[in-house]
Amino acid sequence: MAKIAIIGGGAAGLTASINAAKNNQVTIFERNSICGKKITITGNGKCNYWNENQDISNYHSDDPEQLNNFFDDRIFQETKAFFKKIGLIPFIKDGYYYPYSKQAISVRNALERTALKCGVEIKKDFLVTDIIKKEDSFFINPQNENLKFDKVIITSGSKCAPKTGSDGLGYQLAASFSHKIIKPRPALVQLVSDANFLKRWAKIRCEALVKLYDENKELTKDRGEIQLTDYGVSGICVFNISYLVPKLLEKKQNIFLHINFLPFLSQKTFEEIFTFFNDRSQEFSRNTLDEMLEELIPYQLVDVLLKEAKIKKELTWQKLNYNDQKRLILTLTDFSLKIVDTLTFNEAQCASGGVSLKEIDMKTMESKKVKNLYFAGEILDVNGNCGGYNLGFAFMSGIKAGKSC
Repeated sequence: MAKIAIIGGGAAGLTASINAAKNNQVTIFERNSICGKKITITGNGKCNYWNENQDISNYHSDDPEQLNNFFDDRIFQETKAFFKKIGLIPFIKDGYYYPYSKQAISVRNALERTALKCGVEIKKDFLVTDIIKKEDSFFINPQNENLKFDKVIITSGSKCAPKTGSDGLGYQLAASFSHKIIKPRPALVQLVSDANFLKRWAKIRCEALVKLYDENKELTKDRGEIQLTDYGVSGICVFNISYLVPKLLEKKQNIFLHINFLPFLSQKTFEEIFTFFNDRSQEFSRNTLDEMLEELIPYQLVDVLLKEAKIKKELTWQKLNYNDQKRLILTLTDFSLKIVDTLTFNEAQCASGGVSLKEIDMKTMESKKVKNLYFAGEILDVNGNCGGYNLGFAFMSGIKAGKSC
């Protein structure tokens, strides 16, 4: 029987403890007064904890090759079996898994309850500040408690949502064992612009296709509801591409978000879109531009976009010359917004960066540098899209780490 210490009682830590508990003595060290604090605020308290679509394109890392080695059908099946083991009954909508209660605390409670029934000891309000290894043993906080273990799993999270205890201390623990830390940056986060019209479009929501550009080079794109704010843009489609922004801005590159406010026309050529507007103007020849556009986008946004295009709203399509018509179409379908920053770790839903995957055996989650040291969850250099992917990775990596122990 091995003595196993798990640093962090979040999704990854609780999952690892349950999978490590058979024939082992497992102790979780949790700095908060409750385990799984971040779980309880996931998905606005509803907790989208898994997604049926586990395509690797939903996950990101500085080392995609190592990340690719992590995924296979076996871990997907093991994870779903794990959900059943802890008693989670999923409510599934379009492949998105939620607890049937629609309450995130149900996920947290199921994890902690199962861990305790498996004999896991949970030490709460316990901050691990130092781990050292002597010969084949690990010592927790050796200056004080000097607790001795055979194996350690670090699952202490990233730097996002520091109020929940994720302040980056885990990176320091990993670095003390000479692990490389890819610089943590906010991900799944709002984007900030310095445009002078932002107050006029604040609080508007609409469907959009967003593309992230480095100068004139398209980097990535996504589609969904965009939220226009007085500081820039938000929304799931924005979150999913935001992980690239901080690193690019640090390199002093000019980053632009191109917004198509008519995404249903995104597959059409400029000529076809031009024809679309011509046909509508002939069918509704008396409609002014603002009347015509209010049928396509929120009326509050019409005024903003027409002013940015320098076109009077009381005109009709037929009264515009070709250059004005072209400029209007481009404003509607390829609106360029300069991005100057993101919001902080306080607002981010996860972080990019973390312990380099090059130094981790992605089949077992064991360190390649230190025997019997394991990692799981967001402390690793993996960040997922919205849709249950970050929690999904926490569960999968927790299962691997726990079973490997």
